[in-house]
Amino acid sequence: MKSIKISIPSLIENIKIIESFIDNAKDNFEINDDIYGNIMISVTECISNAIIHGNQNDKNKLVHLELNMDGNQLNFIIEDEGEGFDLESLQDPTAPENIQKPGGRGIFLIRHLSDDVKFEAGGKKTILSFYLD
Repeated sequence: MKSIKISIPSLIENIKIIESFIDNAKDNFEINDDIYGNIMISVTECISNAIIHGNQNDKNKLVHLELNMDGNQLNFIIEDEGEGFDLESLQDPTAPENIQKPGGRGIFLIRHLSDDVKFEAGGKKTILSFYLD
């Protein structure tokens, strides 16, 4: 199984490092354009959540990203050093009472753009899976 890893300090401007990481992965793992956009949006949104919500913008805490390929499946594992979160307490951003509220759409987006999403370690670790064919 091929695997590459990167860790970044929790600064929102480091998202550009993650974008470069994904661009490099596109070439190394021969990711087609159809899913490239879904991967870019999902992974950068998840990293952004880890920086802002997980690590509370604490630049002394890291966000870890690992990419591995398992057969025809690409897995992006994102882990922060925060306290985690209760998935059940997240509100549905599509509910009428939540439409006008800022934020809260990240996980909704991630779930719709990824083929599979798993939350582990009390919400500190997210695994995004994409099928290449």
